[in-house]
Amino acid sequence: MDNPDTRFDQMLSRLRLRGFRLTPQRIAVLRILSASEGHPGAEDIYTQVKNEFPTTSLATVYKTITLLKELNEVLELGFSEGGNRYDGKNPFPHPHLICVKCKKVIDADLESLGDLTEELTQDTGFEILSHRLDFFGICPDCKGEGK
Repeated sequence: MDNPDTRFDQMLSRLRLRGFRLTPQRIAVLRILSASEGHPGAEDIYTQVKNEFPTTSLATVYKTITLLKELNEVLELGFSEGGNRYDGKNPFPHPHLICVKCKKVIDADLESLGDLTEELTQDTGFEILSHRLDFFGICPDCKGEGK
């Protein structure tokens, strides 16, 4: 999904359809998640929302994220170090590139992933429900620091 406004509208429409309250704080969380390139953590989202709505609690952010996960409108990326990160822009399983230095997370487009999933299904008889494929390395920015 390339257009953050379209993605935001989809998320908002899904909440409306299900009858959830659309508080300004909840809308702010949606805006951040729909536009974020960096897969923010809950604390990152909280910091941004708090700038606009100082009385917002971290619990509000977590509740909104949990709701969006239940609606399949956000993808949670769990990490043992550094906490979970969230992708509201592309809320479906897809590969990620993760920098081991700065912890940047970016989406990787692999057209052959669909072929791999199909091959695994045929070879094993598994019905693939979801997957996670992460590549760990050093991003160009961090590589440039080492020179």
